[in-house]
Amino acid sequence: MTVKLSDADFSFQYIRSRGPGGQHVNKTETAIVLRFNVLNACLPEDVRTRLILLLGRKMTQAGDFIIKADRFRNRERNKQDAIQRLMKWLEHASMPPKRRKKTRPTLSSKKQRLQSKKIRGKIKLLRSRKPLSHE
Repeated sequence: MTVKLSDADFSFQYIRSRGPGGQHVNKTETAIVLRFNVLNACLPEDVRTRLILLLGRKMTQAGDFIIKADRFRNRERNKQDAIQRLMKWLEHASMPPKRRKKTRPTLSSKKQRLQSKKIRGKIKLLRSRKPLSHE
């Protein structure tokens, strides 16, 4: 399932980046803060529900999911990085969970489990008994 987003669904804020770069890093705002409001975005309801469950505490009280991208020294590359990370979350939320197939243990696995329990019990029984003393 593909999810289409409009420009109104998220906003960008430019901030100063941390890390190497000398004086240039102190003057330019190359890091990006992407704000995506999950509650107001035009998403299918099942995708929205799964995304809220996936994000958990990463989401603010207002329903915003905030991604800070400062990997690169370039503003455009950081913007693309933030969008890609958002798309990965949305892609993950758009996949419905697989249904669990109920299975039963085989007869041989039951027998093997009981056999190993008996062996372990014998070992413990030998450990606990005191030998007879010959006086």
